[in-house]
Amino acid sequence: MPAVTGKLAAASLALALIAASASTATAQKKYDSGATDTEIKIGNIMPYSGPASAYGIIGRTEAAYFKKINEEGGINGRKINFISYDDAYSPPKTVEQARKLVESDEVLLVFNSLGTPPNSAIQKYMNSKKVPQLFVATGATKWNDPQNFPWTMGWQPNYQSETQIYAKYILKAMPNAKIGVLYQNDDYGKDYLKGLKDGLGAKAASMIVLEESYETSEPTIDNHIVKLKATGADVFINITTPKFAAQAIKKISEIGWKPTHFLNNVSASVGSVIKPAGFENAQDIISAAYLKDVSDPQWKDDPGMKAFLEFMTKYFPEGDKLDGGTIVGYGVAQTLVEVLKKCGDNLTRENVMKQAASLKDFRTEVLLPGIKINTGPNDFAPISSLQLMKFKGDKWDLFGEVISADAGG
Repeated sequence: MPAVTGKLAAASLALALIAASASTATAQKKYDSGATDTEIKIGNIMPYSGPASAYGIIGRTEAAYFKKINEEGGINGRKINFISYDDAYSPPKTVEQARKLVESDEVLLVFNSLGTPPNSAIQKYMNSKKVPQLFVATGATKWNDPQNFPWTMGWQPNYQSETQIYAKYILKAMPNAKIGVLYQNDDYGKDYLKGLKDGLGAKAASMIVLEESYETSEPTIDNHIVKLKATGADVFINITTPKFAAQAIKKISEIGWKPTHFLNNVSASVGSVIKPAGFENAQDIISAAYLKDVSDPQWKDDPGMKAFLEFMTKYFPEGDKLDGGTIVGYGVAQTLVEVLKKCGDNLTRENVMKQAASLKDFRTEVLLPGIKINTGPNDFAPISSLQLMKFKGDKWDLFGEVISADAGG
């Protein structure tokens, strides 16, 4: 009898240990809406239609990248369910889609939604709901404000840093320049303009001869270009989205205006801007980059570029490899995958933001050499370095050193 009792006791103890370890394992897994043992639900809002539809390729690239991740087993065994809606770059529509993602689809987070006005329209809502508005696809400076908006984080270098870098270059190379500026009349355009003025400092008032704004509802910006040429400006700062950037490049050539032309990075895509505008019309335009350019032969043997091209061939064959949006989508999707991997089995919204704010020297395969992603509890600006480039022939040529936003002002 005692032996049987001993066996029963041992068996009971074993069962108790199994139960305890099972409950510990369960306790270690923490989920908010949108996360389970098998799935991570990610929301996204893109302008697949409307005036900024050229950027829709970013969302399509991300969908293809997550398909690749899922085919390879997902993230810690969980498949990504990527739900992407069109807002036509219209803020009221963005609000509607954000509510749908959060309240109906119950996503874990909203990722890489595009545009400054659309993201501005949902920033307070996302923060009041405590749902990550993560790696937004806009370089507005306002996304780096963890004190007031702890659930919103940018990804790309901010617009003000970029135009401050252009201003430094102008002051050094063309100290007597007469500058004409064309900018989109919204937060995105004004952010870039502020950076330019800050960079020029006391000289801004005398060097800028005209600040000309346009609305995204205008069919063409040709009349604005004619007006800028009439000022006698010899430097043109082009703060426009892809459709209008291509129009500006064409019109400048058409009317024989030959300023030193600075084009904002968000419209530096060879595929969606330069090619439609005509390579011959884009010679010597200056811009800034933080990502590798597919058309640049210096990356032909680069492992990161090879991996990107293999991904495009297998998962997004209909996508234009020359469109800068594909590189952006690929790089930002890789960054999100890194964050979700670091979350492990703690897939709460709070932990997603904690891990996003703990990136140290992370590099996606498509960042330029010398550029790394770093974040912290008080630093929601993942990428803060750029390198100047000039358009030559059919591609961008990088020049100078990688300039950090801190050094750039």
